[in-house]
Amino acid sequence: MAGNTFGKLFQITTFGESHGDGIGVVIDGCPAGLEITREEIQKELDRRKPGTSHLTTPRQEKDQVEMLSGIFEGKTMGTPIALLIRNQDQIPAVYEPIKDLYRPGHADATYDAKYGMRDWRGGGRASARETIGRVAAGAIAKKLLAHAGIQITGYVTQIGNVKITQVDESTITTNPLNCPDATVLDAMIQEIETARKDLDSVGGIVEIIARGVPAGLGEPVFDKLSADLAHGIISIPAVKGIEIGDGFACASKHGSENNDEWALKNDNNNNSHIGTTTNHAGGIIGGISNGEDILLRFALKPTSSIAKKQQTVDRNGTSAEIEVHGRHDPCVAPRAVPVGEAMVALVLADHYLRNKISRIETL
Repeated sequence: MAGNTFGKLFQITTFGESHGDGIGVVIDGCPAGLEITREEIQKELDRRKPGTSHLTTPRQEKDQVEMLSGIFEGKTMGTPIALLIRNQDQIPAVYEPIKDLYRPGHADATYDAKYGMRDWRGGGRASARETIGRVAAGAIAKKLLAHAGIQITGYVTQIGNVKITQVDESTITTNPLNCPDATVLDAMIQEIETARKDLDSVGGIVEIIARGVPAGLGEPVFDKLSADLAHGIISIPAVKGIEIGDGFACASKHGSENNDEWALKNDNNNNSHIGTTTNHAGGIIGGISNGEDILLRFALKPTSSIAKKQQTVDRNGTSAEIEVHGRHDPCVAPRAVPVGEAMVALVLADHYLRNKISRIETL
């Protein structure tokens, strides 16, 4: 398999290149009868589209979704759903002067090593523009999960050296950074602006919370829920690390500090259920959801395309100097929030459906 397909029962295949005619996705395995509108999918795409503020790439793409198949009279049909988003603001000529140079941090050299050729217009298939298909599919996965009472929220927790000190989810959609802490917003913006003025870029961290996930999702041993979440998140362009729950902080703790103790708890409707008093595990134990909120974070590297002069080589190994001009985000973290949410939704939707065949009484 060529690696363009993700999921087992709720399965997606994305296609398209950054400066090609368009980007799209085919979703297979979505149950029939799910109500979904073009506007619901478009809402998610609008969250990640470029040109929404001075802090993102100035590339102007409307990213309007076309529903080609699988949805009729406002409901899914149980057949493959094909969604297409056409590229409208491609300027491949800006890359022609550097088409034979390997951009530092990019997949130019590795794609050449694998295929012996590559699409030099932007990032081609390796471009973050490929994530449009994921977000479009994620909108459908989110709608499916909503039927099960599962809600997914993401936000930026760090830009460069600036970290949030609190989480107020009501502020996430009120600013261009998807930041939940208004007290550090100006400092985050300054971090990005400084990097941009220096012809450079800066990295960041995104946190995702999935609430209402029932206990029991996940397939031992190799398809653990944590493993598939890690797979989905690390496949996002620019992501270099992921942690679930306390993550790397667990290494400095004792078992008595890290273990989540079990207890009888009451939910919002005052119904009792078994749960944990803490959530160091991030809602997953033994690769299976335990009924608590699923919490994960992922780190994104600074954008590779920068106008600052760097040293590189061409395809023949000849030394050269390179400046990457074009339209690129000085920080990809804010626009990675809906992408991260989409990947979590796709994993949870897949495992939610797979869990339906784990016990005879759910068949």
